[in-house]
Amino acid sequence: MPTPSAPVAPTFSPSRLSRAVLLACLSLGLGATATVARAQASAQAPAHHEIPAGPLDDVLTRFAAAAGVPLTIDGQLTAGKRSAGLSGSYGVREGLDRILAGSGLTVTAQPGGGYVLVKSPAATDTSGEAALPVIKVRSQAMLEATTEGTGSYTTGATSASTGLNLSLRETPQSVTVVTRQRIEDQGLTQMMDLVQNVAGLSVSQGGNAGSDSSTIYSRGFAVENYLIDGVGQNYSNYSSIFQTNDLVIFDRVEVVRGASGLMNGVGSPGASINLVRKKPTAEFQASGRVEVGSWNYYRGEADVSGALNEAGTLRGRAVAAVQDNDSYIDRLNEKRKVLYGILEADLTPNTLATAGVSIQHHDATGHARGGRPLFAKDGSLVNWARSDSAAANWGYSERHNSSLFASLEHRFDSGWSVKGTAIRSESDYDERLGYAAGGNLTPGTGSGISLYGSGWEGTPVQETFDVRATGPFEAFGRKHELVVGASTSRTRDVAPDFPGWAVTPIPDIYNWDGNTPEAPVYAPRGTQSFSERLTSAFAAARLKPTDELSVILGARVTDWRNSVSYVDNAGVMYDSSSRAESGEITPFAGVTYDFSPHWSAYASYTSIFKPQNNQSVDGSYLDPVLGNTWETGVKGAFFDNQLNVSAAIYRIQLDNFGVVIPGEFVGGDLNKPAYRAESGTLSRGFELEVSGALTPAWQLSAAFARNLAQTREGGPLDTSIPANTFKLFSTYKLASVGNGLTLGGGVRWQSEIYSERSIFPGGGAAPIPVRFTQEAYAVVDLMARYQITRNLGASVNLNNAFDKSYHMSTWNSYYGTPREVRAALDVKF
Repeated sequence: MPTPSAPVAPTFSPSRLSRAVLLACLSLGLGATATVARAQASAQAPAHHEIPAGPLDDVLTRFAAAAGVPLTIDGQLTAGKRSAGLSGSYGVREGLDRILAGSGLTVTAQPGGGYVLVKSPAATDTSGEAALPVIKVRSQAMLEATTEGTGSYTTGATSASTGLNLSLRETPQSVTVVTRQRIEDQGLTQMMDLVQNVAGLSVSQGGNAGSDSSTIYSRGFAVENYLIDGVGQNYSNYSSIFQTNDLVIFDRVEVVRGASGLMNGVGSPGASINLVRKKPTAEFQASGRVEVGSWNYYRGEADVSGALNEAGTLRGRAVAAVQDNDSYIDRLNEKRKVLYGILEADLTPNTLATAGVSIQHHDATGHARGGRPLFAKDGSLVNWARSDSAAANWGYSERHNSSLFASLEHRFDSGWSVKGTAIRSESDYDERLGYAAGGNLTPGTGSGISLYGSGWEGTPVQETFDVRATGPFEAFGRKHELVVGASTSRTRDVAPDFPGWAVTPIPDIYNWDGNTPEAPVYAPRGTQSFSERLTSAFAAARLKPTDELSVILGARVTDWRNSVSYVDNAGVMYDSSSRAESGEITPFAGVTYDFSPHWSAYASYTSIFKPQNNQSVDGSYLDPVLGNTWETGVKGAFFDNQLNVSAAIYRIQLDNFGVVIPGEFVGGDLNKPAYRAESGTLSRGFELEVSGALTPAWQLSAAFARNLAQTREGGPLDTSIPANTFKLFSTYKLASVGNGLTLGGGVRWQSEIYSERSIFPGGGAAPIPVRFTQEAYAVVDLMARYQITRNLGASVNLNNAFDKSYHMSTWNSYYGTPREVRAALDVKF
């Protein structure tokens, strides 16, 4: 648990800052436009490609997706033809000609952009007659992992589960990829907004964004594994800081449901969330966006990318965003700033160097960690308005993150590649908490509720080095794949240690304006020093006994160390702990079998290892969570792999799972609930999902998930998270309407949740048992986008269209967002 902090006075004018950053974004775009204008003038700027040999239509669509150009393919022309692939730096037309050499095929440029595959002029069929006119068929048989520019709700490949670059159908786990197109269609600017639309995930949110009161759940367990570009973010002391990510800098978000120990080493069995950064493009592109919405919402974005030299061997990208908004909750204001830059350089035709920096700020005032109490002293439910704030005016949250990253990748002629990545990330958080969450309302008087005042701050610094190699090998006359890797990560934080909570009565909550009581004054009683080191190595092989059968075998071995010490102002240590786990092996096994051209069956197994910070009544830490997870199902890919479907059944068994002991606290500290370790915890359920294109104009993402998590005795593990969820979002493009009109809509539904507790009326009266139930509910979202000109578009998103009122948590009165509208103008070049 982070430690309390003292308030920090703002040192700038928010409105002036917003205008300054918007002007900076505009200047950035204009400057980059001048820098890469030459790249825009030529569609032939060379770019580095590494495409392995394979079926001709496979190689062509990989190249077209990487180059960002439309390519129309007639499957009859490519049937039975193969290509040697492409390696090196090529312009678009040069690359296409190289791939098609000797095939008897060529491409013709289209007036509106893009290419069409046709027979070479001299080519004739076996009867000697001229070739028939080509039938234009939209084909992307193998989409690349990158989703930007594809317009798709699915992806062609992901390595988030095993480290091997596999299609969704080839991956023996449940994986959801939220693509760039879907992020833009739904206006999902923040990660917590995205999570609420992901298959099988739910959010128990008890307070404003920017605190530790928003827990993400999957398959009955909290999600605690967050990664960026496949590299884990490690700070077990306060992992929720990783939820504060703006999506403007990311190409896609990959969610692996179930245990992901092969890629993480440690973590919960619920899910892992991997955010994949945008990469520079060889062709010039620039975009800007201005968005306004309900509750004084204002946001601006700029994104410029392209080649930085004539040869196209140096490419860059810069992204910036600024946001300022009030809220449906009184007194709450949020400001966000994002700046991201990345460079790629082809040091040789086979060697790629990458370096970049990202800076993200999220600042909130009028910030509360929770909502007002649900019940009055007599046990009756209090019907607070959705706008009623629990925050003191002086409550705030500041979360700043800066990250420097670099990588070097070399591809060998044998098909093997080696990549090393180094990252230094610093997360600076400072949260001052004052929120009306204590006690219970005395009806009619407005008394009985108290303000909890506290805070915490820290500056954890994580340094990570990751290296991995992947490539093919041959055995028993068959071709297989192997990936091996190792990583080491160290996180350090030295922060002031403040005393616990100050509890101050609010005389009349009905007439409270947040100005009283004043912020408590804290002086640090000492210093907290935190250190965590994670070192691991892994290997996974994809064996192909037959064309239809794949077997994936792998394991990760992990060493973990964690130490915390507290030193008072006189330099005397008054508390410390040190824990370590060595040589923990996390195995993984998976199998897929293609029993038809479109369908595969799969099964997988992995074990679970997760150190935990939960403590027993005497202050000792619980042993690491151990367990096993099994999953089996079927997956399908249709319409040239542009539509993916899956059905999964899973079973998770855990030992040493931390369960709260009601009314017990660690060492009597009311800020630290005590836990007991329970073995035999069981979670099981099933998930159904479909994502991708039903037609070239119709994109769809839909999923239903059911989970039953139980204690050893068979009772429910946590009734405050839904057992059933349904997520749907779909768009349809009406190309015949003007320059193109896209309409979309979706629904988010979850089943009933509840919690039980006791109210203590005081005066010697007996406790009153109460139960709060949030009934099943559905939220409907709508969107529309119209292309005004080739470069200018307008869009509108109407979220919670029917203004459904619902609680995000069963523990306080924090409501979900009411009906809101956002309108935007987009310009793209």
